[in-house]
Amino acid sequence: MRSRGHAALNCTKLLDEAMDTQYRFSGNTAEIDRERVHRWISEQTYWAPGRSRARQDAAIDGSRNFGVYDSASNRQVAYARMVTNGVTFAWLCDAFVDPDVRGHGIGAMLIAGIVENCRPLGLRRIALSTSDAHGLYAKFDFTPLATSESWMERLDQPNS
Repeated sequence: MRSRGHAALNCTKLLDEAMDTQYRFSGNTAEIDRERVHRWISEQTYWAPGRSRARQDAAIDGSRNFGVYDSASNRQVAYARMVTNGVTFAWLCDAFVDPDVRGHGIGAMLIAGIVENCRPLGLRRIALSTSDAHGLYAKFDFTPLATSESWMERLDQPNS
């Protein structure tokens, strides 16, 4: 069993520090700028190029959604969603930070907020897949799969 104490301290501290910044975290789906999120995911990601707006809206509607917002303008600057049964398992996906604000800790704020927001659920496992953000997720105790040979997948269509 992996220790979770390290991540809990990091998340709480990071969110406390974020309160003094120009950005805020939210888990309120009603705040999601669906048009902006669709543009990000369909035009700027390697995992879902060309994803339709209808498909993105359906994904939002079927998920827990999270965002980081500029406190002054309320402009959304980051997004991620979590597919979960709310009890035992979750899949973190579609995490994206606006390129204009990368390098300012917003990705860390987003992941810290998600971890804290989901802590009361007592999820046994949160899974994710990334090709380029291993360092960010490692800060929050995400590790490569311990038993990747037991995981399987079935792909019928492109990941859009």
